[in-house]
Amino acid sequence: MKAQSVLDRQSVIVLSLLAVAAVLVPVLNGLAAPGSALHLPDHLVPLLGKYICFALLALSVDLIWGFCGILSLGHGAFFALGGYAMGMYLMRQIGSRGVYAHPVLPDFMVFLNWKGLPWFWYGFDVFPFAMLMVLLVPGILAFIFGWLAFRSRVTGVYLSIITQAMTYALMLAFFRNDMGFGGNNGLTDFKDILGFPLQSASTRLVLFVSSVAALGAGYLLCRWLVSSKFGKVLVAVRDAESRTRFLGYRVEHYKLAVFTISAMLAGIAGALYVPQVGIINPSEFAPANSIELVIWVAVGGRGTLAGAILGALVVNAGKTWFTGALPEFWLFALGGLFVFVTLFMPRGILGAGQGLWGSARQRLGSKPSPEAVSQAAE
Repeated sequence: MKAQSVLDRQSVIVLSLLAVAAVLVPVLNGLAAPGSALHLPDHLVPLLGKYICFALLALSVDLIWGFCGILSLGHGAFFALGGYAMGMYLMRQIGSRGVYAHPVLPDFMVFLNWKGLPWFWYGFDVFPFAMLMVLLVPGILAFIFGWLAFRSRVTGVYLSIITQAMTYALMLAFFRNDMGFGGNNGLTDFKDILGFPLQSASTRLVLFVSSVAALGAGYLLCRWLVSSKFGKVLVAVRDAESRTRFLGYRVEHYKLAVFTISAMLAGIAGALYVPQVGIINPSEFAPANSIELVIWVAVGGRGTLAGAILGALVVNAGKTWFTGALPEFWLFALGGLFVFVTLFMPRGILGAGQGLWGSARQRLGSKPSPEAVSQAAE
């Protein structure tokens, strides 16, 4: 596949904006004087990093929903599993610096009188192993779930319901103290990552830039996938699954592949999210979170990739403002926004913007030039 099909105008704009953000945020935070209007306060850096992680999560949903027609209402589970894998690594780095000063067991295990480290915690003191689990745990779950669902030809609303049931079941399981993941309190009180303190301004900047880089790489991967023959088949499955199957394509294989890739992207987003917010608990599995991220994609523009990023940034920025100024009205505002977009902007913000721009260019292009007007007058 030619590089031009991946680096189209939209891709260049997205990657350029991400590059500007990766440079501008550290500059405004580290070099601008604290008293100046251009200074970016330290507390905003992890907040912006959180938005970027949500954008990567929305991108993973748009890959399967916008291009393959798989509406997952449980993608928050893959995000949370990636976050727990990172949280387990960060907990192992605390060592004797915890409240109970145990050299091996995390504080919650000491409090619950655990005698030894569970077998599934082994290896998480090594960063490469933990990062491998960030990919494998969501990926394996998605592969098993997808193999069972797609092989049985479960589609539409039924697939959405069982994905929601999956994340709800995981939430209930992780709330249990005997699961070994901290129960309802989850994992928190992290100290450092790769030896660098998480509360340091420089570490937060590195995490932000890493999140931007991951979003850029995820966008390129998704753009490459949807621009390839593989992506064309995904669109065919979305628009006419039965006809695609009759043409000889193994539809379930394509669905399974893209669903697994999407889950792994969500896991990466969760892993980058945890060190920036400082906690991971079972509430991340809540079905409402998965429903909300579908709204991000719909608001930004389903099937555009860039629209998913835009929707995640816009909705979460609005959520931050609403929950600070009018917290009791946030859910009403979110529901109203979704209804408005569904009725009046079915292609989302990006699609509506592209439509207006195309109409404006068409009108400008249809106007006769001054030379043509003078020639007609003669």
